Amino acid sequence: MKNTIIAGIILYFVSTGISYAAFATIGKGGGLLSPTNFHTEAIPTPDPSNRIVIAPEAPKNQACPLNGKMYTEAEKQSWDVRRPLAVMIENHVDARPQSGLSKADVVYEAVVEGGITRFMAMYYCEAQAKDVLIAPVRSARQAFIDWAFDYNLPLYVHVGGANGDDTDPRVRALEHLSDYGWTMRNDLNQFSLGYPTFVRNYNRLPGKDDLATEHTMESSTERLWAIGAKRGYTNLSPDVKLRGKVVPGKDWRTGFVEWMFQDDAEGAKRGTVSTVSNEFWSGYKEFDVKWTYDKAANMYKRFVAEQSDVDLSTSKQIEVKNVVIMQVKELSSIDIHHHNYLQTIGTGKAWIFQNGEAVQATWTKKTRDGRLTFTDSRGKQIQFVRGMIWISAVNQEITPAY
Repeated sequence: MKNTIIAGIILYFVSTGISYAAFATIGKGGGLLSPTNFHTEAIPTPDPSNRIVIAPEAPKNQACPLNGKMYTEAEKQSWDVRRPLAVMIENHVDARPQSGLSKADVVYEAVVEGGITRFMAMYYCEAQAKDVLIAPVRSARQAFIDWAFDYNLPLYVHVGGANGDDTDPRVRALEHLSDYGWTMRNDLNQFSLGYPTFVRNYNRLPGKDDLATEHTMESSTERLWAIGAKRGYTNLSPDVKLRGKVVPGKDWRTGFVEWMFQDDAEGAKRGTVSTVSNEFWSGYKEFDVKWTYDKAANMYKRFVAEQSDVDLSTSKQIEVKNVVIMQVKELSSIDIHHHNYLQTIGTGKAWIFQNGEAVQATWTKKTRDGRLTFTDSRGKQIQFVRGMIWISAVNQEITPAY
């Protein structure tokens, strides 16, 4: 009898563990899977005392490779031993305002399903001086993975992703991450990490006591860089075996193609294009975006659904130096989950707004691991104004109003 009880207990825990693991990884027919705290490794806790100290008088003479903005030598020394973070952040109406978007170096925005947009925020230079809280982190989508390829194995951060037999093969993000060799390496999926790298905060939005679970996931730049370093992904990547072949590690900057940058135009040379607006899907006004140009500061202030888009962490409106709107071929609702497919490889029309001017341009991305580039009507590379760059991908029927 005793042996029977022991055997029963063992069988229970084994079967429970197998079931939990099955539901925490890629499944069939489920679209999205989302257990909250599934762990596969010990999580290092960042030491706040290790943060860099920036002298107030320190010159800003080091250009960020992502957007050209100038920083101190201390900040450069910090980012030199790291690689960019590419973090998926949601934009559902109930999830607003987000935390940390204003501290990104580059942001990509596109529709994921049902007219709802999502962001991929790139953190590298701006986040060195202070740990940045990021919320709400959400699931992976294929188009953003394609753009993340530009950064040579960034730490790709998300909570699960589109997958399953009833998901169109073109948008099975988790399956593709595995095929690319990112899973459990530079892919920081909350399903394999959990607390304290990721924390569900049901009180992240004051006054919203009924916040749905999917809008609650938080992390931070220091926590994410810590787990990346633990896996061997600092500025250097480790040697890995992929499809039977050893792929040698290297510095992520090796082969990285920087965009070209320019200083702010002088006040008298700044243009008069005062507003820029675009929709993503007709009739989905909750996601319509408008930018107003502050000529004195040479900044574009972001509005969404006619409201100031404020970063919850800073209580300040999001401002950028460059607004990019690019047309891509979009196939909507391609499966029962209403996922969108965006054709990120190829070329198309784009508009660049900077220095108060509008520049008609062309975007090009020849291959998945090729760099997304922008050229003007003469075929010359666009020079972005040093500072934050916001890229919105819209379907081919959408043109910005300005």
